[in-house]
Amino acid sequence: MENKFDIIVIGSGPGGYVTAIRAAQLGLKVAVVERESLGGICLNWGCIPTKALLKSAQVYNNMKHAADYGLKAGNFGFDFDAIIKRSREVADKMSKGIGFLFRKNKIAVLEGTGYISTSKKVFVVNDKNEETEYEADHIIIATGARAKQLPNLEIDGKYIIGYRKALTLDKLPRKMLIVGGGAIGVEFAYFYNSLGVDVTIVEFLKQGLLPREDKEVSRVLSRAFKKRGIKVMASTSVEKVDIVDGKCKVTVKNQKNDKTEEIDVDIVLSAVGVTPNTENLGLEELGINTDRGFVLVDDYYRTNIEGVYAIGDIIPTQALAHVASAEGITCVEKIAGLNPATINYNNIPSNTYCSPEVASVGYTEEQAKEKYGEIKVGKFPFTASGKASAAGENDGFAKLIFEAEYGELVGAHLIGYNVTEMIAELVIARNLEITGHELIKSIHPHPTISEGIMEAAAAAYDEVIHL
Repeated sequence: MENKFDIIVIGSGPGGYVTAIRAAQLGLKVAVVERESLGGICLNWGCIPTKALLKSAQVYNNMKHAADYGLKAGNFGFDFDAIIKRSREVADKMSKGIGFLFRKNKIAVLEGTGYISTSKKVFVVNDKNEETEYEADHIIIATGARAKQLPNLEIDGKYIIGYRKALTLDKLPRKMLIVGGGAIGVEFAYFYNSLGVDVTIVEFLKQGLLPREDKEVSRVLSRAFKKRGIKVMASTSVEKVDIVDGKCKVTVKNQKNDKTEEIDVDIVLSAVGVTPNTENLGLEELGINTDRGFVLVDDYYRTNIEGVYAIGDIIPTQALAHVASAEGITCVEKIAGLNPATINYNNIPSNTYCSPEVASVGYTEEQAKEKYGEIKVGKFPFTASGKASAAGENDGFAKLIFEAEYGELVGAHLIGYNVTEMIAELVIARNLEITGHELIKSIHPHPTISEGIMEAAAAAYDEVIHL
């Protein structure tokens, strides 16, 4: 019975490993298939190492502005290799931590590439091409996603790179063009610009930076990036990239007037999204329903084949680590006979860790108007915040949106210092269907950046004190 489990999870990213641990807590015998490093892309090549790089950039920027705080910092600089090394060490430490949690929870790790032969069997092929058969009552696919490849922007790992290579460059480029103004592109733009790289962002959509965020947030971030010297080209497409004498000649086209221009850079970073890892898993042979590569599931992540489930970036929900984790927990709690609530995908927080930071949840102002008609909007700029002024971080605002009839909070959009830590309050508030006046009467500590939430609510009802 060594090869028989209650649950086998394929993939150990933030969806897979959290799923496995919760299943073990519920008394189930669990195994996880992993072909690379425990923790998956997020922990090893995404969320965690990028935040380590961004922290280095933020500290370096603070050093450059030491005089603004009455401090003297002379003869300082940076060691690019050491910055990359620290980032990798942070990721490695976290990956080892997953291994510890697996041992603690008696979760078996099956090293290799897994594929499903029937709804009860998983084959695992190791690096020696040896195949082992395992059996499980329930199989959960959590294989995540990889960088999307565009036909005219093929990643070669040298001149045209993806996010993995961007984390481990052996030398700092002089000029970089980033294709895509979403979270990945914006975070890498901030990092490399902070270290002196000439950065240009090309985004196909009109909004430019963070096109899925509220328009006001995008405008403020664009101004901040322009001030830093980052060039943003919205409504623009990359037509082709030619490699000439070891340089990238990038032809871009303005979608408004069809004019083209050529930009010379050292490296092109493709940050145009992700593609689900659903190939070679046996899905077609098993008859599992998919759409454009994504696995189709019900509210509890069951596929159309009994005993097979899918979570995370391989299903058509938000491609975020915390979403994958929540989906996995919901999935195994249902398997274990509990009655978990289904996930409200309109109450998922979204964070971007550039500077200023961006965080949001719920409807944008435009979406709220379309859904509710009459709304109330309150905005509190951090220029009026005592704590933000003391920190020297006045960029940005807190913006809250309420539907007018009952005053329920339906959207929140923050840009500024440390707002990625503040958004959780608003996720909880929306989960409890809180109203504007309840937020106004929830006393916030002074002085804090978080006071801006209370003040934004008050602004929506013409009760704001500090404006």
